[in-house]
Amino acid sequence: MRLTRVQNGAVKHRQLLAAGLSRSAIRARLRRGRLAWLFPGVYAAGDPRLMPLVRQSGALLSVGPRAALSHRTAAAVWGLARDDPEAIHVTVTRANPRPRSGVRIHRLTRLSEADVTTHANLRLTTPARTLIDFAAQADSSELYSAFAEARAKRLINDQALRAALARAPKNHSGAAIVRAMLSASDTYDRSKAERMMRRLCRQAELPQPRVNVHLHGFLVDFLWPDRRLIVEVDGYGTHGTRRAFEADRRRDQVHVAAGYVVIRITWQQLQHESLAVLARVAQALARRAA
Repeated sequence: MRLTRVQNGAVKHRQLLAAGLSRSAIRARLRRGRLAWLFPGVYAAGDPRLMPLVRQSGALLSVGPRAALSHRTAAAVWGLARDDPEAIHVTVTRANPRPRSGVRIHRLTRLSEADVTTHANLRLTTPARTLIDFAAQADSSELYSAFAEARAKRLINDQALRAALARAPKNHSGAAIVRAMLSASDTYDRSKAERMMRRLCRQAELPQPRVNVHLHGFLVDFLWPDRRLIVEVDGYGTHGTRRAFEADRRRDQVHVAAGYVVIRITWQQLQHESLAVLARVAQALARRAA
């Protein structure tokens, strides 16, 4: 069925009826596993575990035609962050859909069409708007990583970010964080940071770190696994919310409890105080080797 391909394997109950299936035929397909329930009135045309975007498509079909994936879910679709395993984030305007399990609905009075696009057959927020919304949810390391990935993939530039910020609500907490990052030239460049850290370690004859490694469920910037040393790069702007501050403390606690040392440096320090950063890293590596 072509419709299910366009919808990433998701299909509405009434679409099946319009295609000529009776209610009893739909129930028979559900019993045989040819259909799987996703949300009220929405099914997967097969095994959802084999369809990477079927739940996201199903959530949009369930909520309504003007809904858009947003926040962490949109960030995951763009390849900028891990998905939320608990809920699919959807933004709606001028609507009040009923709550449904597995979907987190964000209600706005207005979302400009300039902040919405289509990608992978999904209606979702643009990369710039996605990062603004994600900034209100992410810890600083996640947000830095998302910015770095978006720049590496050429999904954003400062002009697009500023335009999206101008359209965002004045009281949007994520917008305040991104504005602070832009004003401080504090949007992390991952590839540049990696080159700088590798160059510093090479010049000082220090062991090279592993870069952008998943550890204990978190993405860490630099890791020396044999010394159990982690270096995280932070930005001033990313600590604009208590949520980000608390999340960073939580992830550090997880690493420390597992026997790792965590050093947090700022992007500005890495760029402009590289010798001081190198000295701290070298001291920590020496102590961990003793």
